[in-house]
Amino acid sequence: MGTVTVLLFASLAERAGVRRLELPVGEGETVGSIRDRLLERFPGLSAAVPTLMYALDETYVREEAAVRPGSTLALIPPVSGG
Repeated sequence: MGTVTVLLFASLAERAGVRRLELPVGEGETVGSIRDRLLERFPGLSAAVPTLMYALDETYVREEAAVRPGSTLALIPPVSGG
């Protein structure tokens, strides 16, 4: 078993109080399973889930994408601007 680096951006980082963390990752883990583990630890993130985007090793992916040890997973909330 290895680890995955999780990066939280913008409002997600503010709600969690952390921008970067390491989580253990096992066989068969997906972006969605990692996200769900984060929600257990940081329930305040749950409101953002319907609009989250995910990037795995700098490539946008869906929640079904497999996560391997050593990967970097970014959770990106919608960005507003003007």
